[in-house]
Amino acid sequence: MSIEEIVLESEERMEKSIALLHDQLKGVRTGRASTGLVESVRVDYYGSATPLKQLANLSTPEPQQILIRPFDPTVIGDIIKAIQTSDLGLTPNSDNKVVRLNVPSLSVEQRKKLVGRVKDLAEEARIAIRNIRRDGNKQADQEQTDKILTEDDLETCKEEVQNLTKRFEAKVNELSEKKSVEILEV
Repeated sequence: MSIEEIVLESEERMEKSIALLHDQLKGVRTGRASTGLVESVRVDYYGSATPLKQLANLSTPEPQQILIRPFDPTVIGDIIKAIQTSDLGLTPNSDNKVVRLNVPSLSVEQRKKLVGRVKDLAEEARIAIRNIRRDGNKQADQEQTDKILTEDDLETCKEEVQNLTKRFEAKVNELSEKKSVEILEV
């Protein structure tokens, strides 16, 4: 593998880590209603666990309410059951056409717990990025051992992977800081 291939592979894997963190943060509750809270709730739909966003139109008509309008009205009971068994802590209300979720305001203690959860998710992402850096450096070392890269190439490659690591860790910090501010807003 060349330097470019090692760096490109590391960058692609780091991008995936950032995308995963972004999706995880969407599911963390804030003071406002967000469809991201329920998008990934799995509903038992004809024997297969299907994400809610594939079964219904999700919207937030009011700041404290999520509206779930299923494409197939016969699945409303399954949606309600899935929401009740999830760890969201929200009670669904239904009129057999739509499901409404009222999102209560968060207490200060709940907000602090959620900020802690965001920090944990961010740290997991940082660890994943550092592991990718380690893998890239191991690959570069192996290529140098196999006489494909020179010592100068090895150093260049490690510097580029380190620069990637710094850039992606900054993205993680930015995402977690933004989400923490969003949670702490009243």
